Amino acid sequence: MGHRALVAYERPDGQYNLHYSHRGAKHLQLKQVLTLGTPFGEDTSENEWTKRVYECLQTASDTSIPTPGRGESRTPTRVWVEPCAVSVTLEEIRRAYLDYLAHEAFYVVGCDDWQLRVTAYRVFWFGLADVATTARRTPTVGHGALRTVAWRDGDPVNDEYVRGEFDALKAVVGDLLDCGVFASDGEALAYLERLFREWSADADSHVTLRESQ
Repeated sequence: MGHRALVAYERPDGQYNLHYSHRGAKHLQLKQVLTLGTPFGEDTSENEWTKRVYECLQTASDTSIPTPGRGESRTPTRVWVEPCAVSVTLEEIRRAYLDYLAHEAFYVVGCDDWQLRVTAYRVFWFGLADVATTARRTPTVGHGALRTVAWRDGDPVNDEYVRGEFDALKAVVGDLLDCGVFASDGEALAYLERLFREWSADADSHVTLRESQ
């Protein structure tokens, strides 16, 4: 089973390169393992090729990457070395690349004082079709929310609570929609968004919504 995540690496020009991780969402593990020595979550810092790829991508205009040179090898990585996209904005990623149903986590990686700074977000899909029989189908890409969780001693301390809280909230909204309390999907969605923002006031959160189909 995968724990899919997307990882956005900040570039010197303020844009981002986007990469995929098949299991990186589990326990938000990538927050602790992405460093300048292991930029893609390698098990060892003795990986000159991946470091070279990371540096080359900082100014890349396409998704091609250098091949391993003499004495270099393709070190196993937690994050795919080949990017999904280069030179995109965070807004573009949230709207066009993040699948809020398939992806469980999203990471933003910046570089300050010669070290990587990793912010981990949980991903929440705002579709109501899975909790309300009367709800219209909604997209999974570009339709949901991101939220950080609290950390203590290197561990996410309220991760399970935050996800459970959202699941419960969405289930209640779905029931209310089916019972006719809300006049439309849009009204139910607005209520869900308002409570999500209120409950996420102590976190960094972003909501991106698209029209129902």
